Amino acid sequence: MHLLYGIHKLFKSNIMEKSYVSLSVAIKALQAEGYTEDFNLCDAGIENKSKKNIHKATELEVVKFYRFEGMSNPDDNTILYVIETSTGEKGLLVDAYGMYSGNVPKDLIEKLRLT
Repeated sequence: MHLLYGIHKLFKSNIMEKSYVSLSVAIKALQAEGYTEDFNLCDAGIENKSKKNIHKATELEVVKFYRFEGMSNPDDNTILYVIETSTGEKGLLVDAYGMYSGNVPKDLIEKLRLT
């Protein structure tokens, strides 16, 4: 199972009341709210490329998420995660369903409560 695929089950109560018509609209709105960092999933955890650092599971919190489904292709499904780190970084992680996650650390999987 992809590392972030099932996270929506864990964070259902954190879905914002707001919904967005598209991924690009959501990203723009959330960036305006201060979620400006670009996070990426990597083998060691969640990476902030602009600051050249990697956050382990104990250093981050997924505060909300948004799910987008492809209109023309059901395989074009994406989840946008809103993440805050213990160092005060606020940013976004875009993840396609089913994407290969690599060798994700066990503590990150446990943090996200996925098996």
